[in-house]
Amino acid sequence: MKASEVRDLTPDQLKDELVKLKKEQFNLRFQKATGQLENTARIRQIRRDIARIQTVGRQLDASAAQS
Repeated sequence: MKASEVRDLTPDQLKDELVKLKKEQFNLRFQKATGQLENTARIRQIRRDIARIQTVGRQLDASAAQS
């Protein structure tokens, strides 16, 4: 997911997407621990998407607090 796509989401959509990604991250970690993970690059991609969503969310909160 690109940053421009994340910025187009509403705050509620950001929260929903964050929850979905965290669940997927948990499942990937579980698969890795049991040796069933095939696409190891997906872990890194999910981690970066989570960080991207959190960053945009903080920016929205900061801009709302200033106005």
